[in-house]
Amino acid sequence: MKKIALSLLFLTTFSFASLAGDGDKIPSATVKKLDGSKVNSNTFSNNGKPIIISFWATWCKPCKKELDAIAENYPDWVKETGVKLIAISIDDARSSGKVVTDVKTKGWEYEVYIDENQDFKRAMNVNNVPHTFLVDGTGHIVWSHNSYSEGDDEKLYENVKKLAKGEKLDH
Repeated sequence: MKKIALSLLFLTTFSFASLAGDGDKIPSATVKKLDGSKVNSNTFSNNGKPIIISFWATWCKPCKKELDAIAENYPDWVKETGVKLIAISIDDARSSGKVVTDVKTKGWEYEVYIDENQDFKRAMNVNNVPHTFLVDGTGHIVWSHNSYSEGDDEKLYENVKKLAKGEKLDH
């Protein structure tokens, strides 16, 4: 019994050690562009400027509210800080067709990818959506937030501005 317990403890510790967290680099996983071509997530970059990675789904109302709220000011955010938003849909093969429709209907000007197998979601330790990460210019995860309430986009932007200035973030 002790051997089983120790084995489980080891496996659990090892499994979680490989998941992304604050200070970690963006992990490697294959995601699809809206045109169906594949990209590795570890190639995400923004010329040394901040990146927002937002996990969402077509069936998630809070996710869409968050991305809509950001969309209202996104061009200003980009001008002021150079930030790039990468939206990662976790819709599976059955619902991924709705992603393109949602993006076009909403007029989101973000880079949007589909994580049909949820490999990137698992690598980033995302349990629920929306889940938003802030990545510094060197590709390190420096902040994350789960769920969405009105005003969270303003808090996110405050952190983006701090990061763009090279300031340390409060968690």
